[in-house]
Formats: sequence, C-alpha cells, structure tokens
Amino acid sequence: MRRLLYIALFVAIVPWIVIGIVREAGDDDTKDHYFVRAIFDNGSTLVRGEDVKIAGAPIGIVSDMNLTDDNKAAVTLRIDEDDFTPFKQDANCTIRSQGLIGERFVECVPGTAASAPLREIEHGDGKGEWLLPVENTSAPVDLDLVNNIWRLPYRQRLAILLNEFGTGLAGRGSDLNAVIHRSNPALRETEQLVRILAQQNKVLARLARDSDTAIAPLAREREHVSNFIVKANETGEASAEQSNNIRRSFALLPPFLRQLRPLMVDLEGFADQATPVVSDLGEAAPDLDRLIRGQGTISTAGLESFPSLGDALERGRPALIQARPLIKDLGTLGKQVRPVAEDLDALTSSIQETGGVNRIADLFYYLALSINGFDSIGHYLRAGLVTNLCSTYALIPGQGCNANFFDETNPPTLSSTAAQNAPAPKRTGKGSVPPTGSLLQGLIGPSPTRAEVQERNENLKALRERSKSGTSPALPSDPALDYLLGDDQ
Repeated sequence: MRRLLYIALFVAIVPWIVIGIVREAGDDDTKDHYFVRAIFDNGSTLVRGEDVKIAGAPIGIVSDMNLTDDNKAAVTLRIDEDDFTPFKQDANCTIRSQGLIGERFVECVPGTAASAPLREIEHGDGKGEWLLPVENTSAPVDLDLVNNIWRLPYRQRLAILLNEFGTGLAGRGSDLNAVIHRSNPALRETEQLVRILAQQNKVLARLARDSDTAIAPLAREREHVSNFIVKANETGEASAEQSNNIRRSFALLPPFLRQLRPLMVDLEGFADQATPVVSDLGEAAPDLDRLIRGQGTISTAGLESFPSLGDALERGRPALIQARPLIKDLGTLGKQVRPVAEDLDALTSSIQETGGVNRIADLFYYLALSINGFDSIGHYLRAGLVTNLCSTYALIPGQGCNANFFDETNPPTLSSTAAQNAPAPKRTGKGSVPPTGSLLQGLIGPSPTRAEVQERNENLKALRERSKSGTSPALPSDPALDYLLGDDQ
C-alpha cells in the first residue's frame, strides 16, 4: 500500500517538474531572441510554428498566439536573425498563404532606419516584447469565404446585411471608408498611390504630352527593347537559380554596412581636406588643357625627331664604345679627386663665410693705395730713383760698380770685415746715414763732400721758401716736396 502511495505521488509530481523545466527553457529562449507582439484583426487560421519571412527569406517563427481584451489576435513573432532587428515604428506585417493545403506564414517589413524602434511592453500580457499595433498589420480574406456568400442561404443573408448596413451606415460614411481600408491593405496602398499621383499631376500631364517623344525612339528600337525583355527574363531565371546566395547577400548586407560606416567617415574627412586641392585643380584646368594640347604638337614633332635620334645613336655608338676606357679613367680620377674637391669646397665655403674674398680684395686695394699717392697735381708713384754707376745693365762687372756680395778677384780682408760688422752710426734726422759696406757703396756711390752737402741743403731751403711764397714752376706744391725730399724742418 505504501508503495502504491509513493508511485502516485511520483506520478503527480513529475508533470510539474517537466512543466518547470520547459518553462525555464522557454525563459532562456526568450532572453536569446527578439520577440514582436503583432496585433491582427484576425489570426486567419495561423498556428504556432509557422514561418516569419522578410522578402521571402525565413527569419523566425510564430512562437505564441493569444487573444486581446478587445478580441484581436495577438501573435508573438520570434525573430532569430539579429541583422533584421530591431523593428521600427513604420514596420508592417501581413498574414499570407503559403501552400495549397492552407498553410500560412507572416511576411514582415522591419521598417526604415530613419524611424524609431517599437515600444517595449513593460506591464501586462507580452511583458518584455515589442508591440506592433494593429494599424501596422493586415490579414487576408480567404477565397472560399468570399465564394460562400453566393451560396444559399448566405446570399439571402448577405442581402439582408447589406440592406441593414446601408441603413445603419447612412450617416457614417467616413467610418465605413476607414473600415474598408483597414479590411484590405490593397485599398490603403491604392489610396496612397492615388495621393502621390495627385501630387505629381503636373509631371504626369507633361508625361502624357511628351510621351510621344519618348515612345517614338522605343518604337524605332523595338527590336532592342524586345531583346532587352528576353535578356531580362534570362537574368531573372539566373537570379532565381542563385536565390539562396542572393538571400545570403541580403543577410550579410547590414554587417557590411556597419563595417563600411567608419570608412565612409574617413572618406568624408578626406573629401573635406581634398576640397582645396580640387578647387586649385579646377583653376589650373585651363592651363592643363593648353599643356595637353601643346604636348600633342610636341608629339607630332617628335615623330620626325625620334627617328633622327635613333640614327644619331647608331652612328655614335662606336664612339661611345671606344670612349669606355676614358670614362673608366674619368671615374677613377673622380674618386681620387674627391678628397681634394671636398677640401677645396670646405676652403671656399670658409672663405665665403669669413669674408676672405673681401679681405683679399682689400689687400690689393690698400697695397695699390700704399704705392699710389695723390695730391693737387695728380697721381704719383711712391718710389725713389737712384742714379749711379750701377743703374745701367751690364753682363760683366765694370769699374766703379761692385754690385756683388763679394769680389772673387779681391776677397774681403779682416779690416773690411770688421768695417762691415761695425755698429751703424746713429740717425740725426738731418739727411741720410752715410753708407757702409762695399755693396751699398757700389749701389749709392761714394759719400758726398761737406761742400756738396751744404750746397744741397741750401737748394732745399730755397725750394721750400719758394713753395711758401707761391707756386714753383718746377715743383708746384708742398705735398710733393714733403714726400719726395722729406720733411727736415
């Protein structure tokens, strides 16, 4: 009996354990997926597990179905592909037929990137899911339901309903219009199309007026147009064969765009930085155009020049081959001269930096000034002319001029050596120092006598007195006398 009691307790507890495990698994599944709570007017025989598709590609399933307080169908869509989340506020979903046996699926458009995401449900049914309102959904009316209205007694009942509805909706035309548009999404979309066409009425009028201009070339090229249609058909068939790859391309497009965004930002910065360069190129475009046209003239002239250059190269080739040893020697010389050239370059650079060229020019300038005097008469050379027996050019020694360091025929004696080594007499400031040594005596001549010196001094004194009183016919100015004769006063 006790064993039966344990078995009964086990049988009663196991279902609750299984239900708890399934619920926990469902909670984990909820955390890993994106759920949209789409509100439909009618579930239209939709069941759990049906596909949720975008552009024909399955991205999830219908995970749950409930009934709202206002008798609407609340369908929970589990989205497995993160690339299509989150859904935007302008998203829409439609229940469509999937096969001949009545299977359904939900086709959705996730919305545009410019729109805001859906609102998250924070309390009540569907907590944590994202709400897609009934205004963004639509459900089809099955063809068998439409055909049933022609059967008796439904046909009579429909007539009664239409009659009564006409009476009841006589004053509610706007509400009836809203219901009709809500019941069939095609009518709503048709109204949007008509509204867009009404905004483009002028364009449509011009299109109708000018359509002949566009249709005439098409009629003339009808063979090409038909060929385009055939090729488009072949392209569609090839695209259908690659539908899986195309579907995968669309699936990979969002991550590719996310990776492309930093590159586009960099390209935008590059475009901003390159704007001045492009502007400068635009200003330089006329000059570049003239340059390109001028190159055309140069190219035309080169058609004759290049053949002649080829002939010249053929003729000069033997000379170049023969000059190869000389070129090698020049290369060797260049390597050997390189240190000298470097030193010369350093020397000339140093002379240029320190002003050596100017100093050399100053040397020649001041040297010229030192030997070239200027007074009231003009330029004169600062030099003295000595006239004696040694002034004339002679090939052999002559009498009276011993212009040699020594005389080979009469070697110097001790007395003459002592005389040469004797101390020079002191200057008195009155004339020249008496010459000593045979060399100076040979160049200057014998010493003047006392009477000659006195006569010379008297002549100098007379010349100075004449210069003070007026201009002398022979020596017209004092600077010349002071320089040539010396200032003995």
